[in-house]
Amino acid sequence: MEGRPRLPAGSLFYGIYDAFGETLPMMALVRGAAHFVSGWSEAAFRRAGERAAPELLEMVQPFARSILEEHRQDGRLIVLATTTPADLVRPLVDALGFDDLIATRYARAGGVLSGGIEGEFVWGLGKRSAVRRFAAGASIDLSASHAYSDSIYDAPLLNSVGHPHALKPDPRLRILARALRWPIEYWDRPSGVPKVAGIEPYHLLRMVVRAEAFPYARFDISGVERIPASGPVLVAANHRSYFDVVALALVAAQLGRPVRFLAKRELFDAPVVGQLARALGGIPVDRGSGSDRPLREATRALRAGEVVVILPQGTIPRGPAFFDPQLRGRTGAARLAQATDAPVVPIGIWGTERVWPRSSRVPNMANLTHPPKVRVRVGRSIDLSGPDAGAETDRLMGAITSLLPKEARKKREPTPDELKSTYPAGHQKDAGAAQEHG
Repeated sequence: MEGRPRLPAGSLFYGIYDAFGETLPMMALVRGAAHFVSGWSEAAFRRAGERAAPELLEMVQPFARSILEEHRQDGRLIVLATTTPADLVRPLVDALGFDDLIATRYARAGGVLSGGIEGEFVWGLGKRSAVRRFAAGASIDLSASHAYSDSIYDAPLLNSVGHPHALKPDPRLRILARALRWPIEYWDRPSGVPKVAGIEPYHLLRMVVRAEAFPYARFDISGVERIPASGPVLVAANHRSYFDVVALALVAAQLGRPVRFLAKRELFDAPVVGQLARALGGIPVDRGSGSDRPLREATRALRAGEVVVILPQGTIPRGPAFFDPQLRGRTGAARLAQATDAPVVPIGIWGTERVWPRSSRVPNMANLTHPPKVRVRVGRSIDLSGPDAGAETDRLMGAITSLLPKEARKKREPTPDELKSTYPAGHQKDAGAAQEHG
């Protein structure tokens, strides 16, 4: 026991829990577990928790740390309330950086567990009362607090706070959460992304996103292997056409891992397309609002080890700016890199405007005999974690420019028709005015 202490029938216990979740019989077993460890030394019991902590850390959902850190940045204490005995869960609590712990405590005498419970069993109503006592002692206002749980038996606790969250809820808690309009969350993926048997919409979509599905364009894509197969990565591309989405989708389909992306809110408001964008983990950007929510969501995804795609230019340039060899971008990509230390992979896109010019509401799908060529080049990752976001943005745009063909880097005067093609349909007068004042 002193060498490698383990809980009796631990594998059976966790197997039953995984299969049936939190039930009254299961909680009766948990409460009775104090009897089975009677006679264990406190030190041996703590070592059992220490040995379990690394394995449990690997099971922590990828978005958990970022969400907890956001609460901490907002000035909240991060406290774990659990039925698990305090000595067993303390190493995990410390490893995750919680500020405090509310847990069941096993009785002891002379450094040896005595087989009973000290105080109340922290479960159901007992968990709510334990949290209330802690909050009163720490002068915490529960009406301004958040609580997360996956179990219907924590409904009393969730009802006692101002901001309840159903986290990967069991069926009964899901029904209650929907009835009371509590948010339902899953920390293994971004909000709004469905998942069935480990499959996201991305995995289904990548099976049909093939170059052959777009016979009105020819694709020349290279360097995709430069995008890391695991870990956080920020992919940054230039923006020339609505058809850029297809070019980047073909890149994403080759990765074999979900890809999140920032896009204008208008895309998410569109019927069908908007729902698909959300299901894929898209992050809406409301230009001009000044909200930092898009960057926060992108930061959360990167810290969870995901791929995030961003177009630093923000929108397709219009008029003469479309033909400027010097690309200009916003600082969002650099700020994300600063916040997360994620490597940034530049992508240069060329030719998409020939398939779908901005002046057209739909792509030219009739050109099947001589389809235009779309060129996509993935560059080597760069570090943009320097302190000057403006300078780092210039460096990123330079890296993207270097991936474009030579003609992209030559300054020239566009024709009136070329200028018109850079304006949305219905804005031809603006194009003419730009030409007159050029």
